[in-house]
Amino acid sequence: MTDAHTDHPHVPQHTVVVPPDVAMVTLLGPRDELLRTMERQFPRVDIHVRGNEFHITGPSAEVALVERLVDELLDVLEGGQPLNRDAVERSIQMLRAQTSERPADVLTMNIVSSRGRTIRPKTLNQKRYVDAIDEHTIVFGIGPAGTGKTYLAMAKAVAALQAKRVNRIILTRPAVEAGERLGFLPGSLNDKIDPYLRPLYDALHDMVDPDSIPRLMAAGTIEVAPLAYMRGRSLNDSFIILDEAQNTSAEQMKMFLTRLGFGSTMVVTGDVTQVDLPGGTQSGLRVVRDILHELEDVHFAELTASDVVRHRLVGEIVDAYGRWDEKQRKGPRR
Repeated sequence: MTDAHTDHPHVPQHTVVVPPDVAMVTLLGPRDELLRTMERQFPRVDIHVRGNEFHITGPSAEVALVERLVDELLDVLEGGQPLNRDAVERSIQMLRAQTSERPADVLTMNIVSSRGRTIRPKTLNQKRYVDAIDEHTIVFGIGPAGTGKTYLAMAKAVAALQAKRVNRIILTRPAVEAGERLGFLPGSLNDKIDPYLRPLYDALHDMVDPDSIPRLMAAGTIEVAPLAYMRGRSLNDSFIILDEAQNTSAEQMKMFLTRLGFGSTMVVTGDVTQVDLPGGTQSGLRVVRDILHELEDVHFAELTASDVVRHRLVGEIVDAYGRWDEKQRKGPRR
């Protein structure tokens, strides 16, 4: 445990008592890892743990944040969610940002469970994105790699299917890397399409019993297809996800959005900084906000590098590339 500093003679000490039914190791982490995370995030505060009590000394505003943090973490544990360093750091970020949503509400929100694993948002923006899918017919999830745009949309689709709010799930991506000229690729049609749809299959296998997927696909309950296959259709009672939407042209985006049928939800995901379209082709994802921003039942959810939930280095890499791109734009032109 951490020793309290004694050089605050005029600063009152606050005490937070942890309920006796809480195992302190679940709150402090193995080898006090989570306690040390708190200490790093609050360098002006002394945090000393004795038994099941936190003794906190420091500036009153920071002490109040630590007290709220402990309460939030206890609620996360009570909700059945284990704690880790990432959860503690994200809770502190939310408390410092003074958001209306509580960290415990974000970290204990369950979307879908499969084979003993529960999928839930891990950041405030992710929770707002998930809430928007419940509240709007068409949602755009825009942000960098690793922010959970497609994964969370897929989880919401599976949850909607399980609750019988929709009759089928339709997952689609543009096959732009091949110029959508699939006939020039070797193999059968499935062989040609598979590489572009593999990330969708991978996410699906995390959420649905893999043995049941072929049966669901054969029945048309789950459909995974290139965007070109959506033309001319009207999709009723469906949860429809368009992934990698930055690689749609403006015409393809319009074509996709106008497939919307009755009783359906659409989620469009993409990263406007990763456009792979041939030169001169305008990304449909880049212009769609200007076109649709006044429509009431359309929502644009923004995710950032702080919402990256892959390895912590991924967020730092995304930020580093963003800074480098900004320098290139501001640099002298040749």
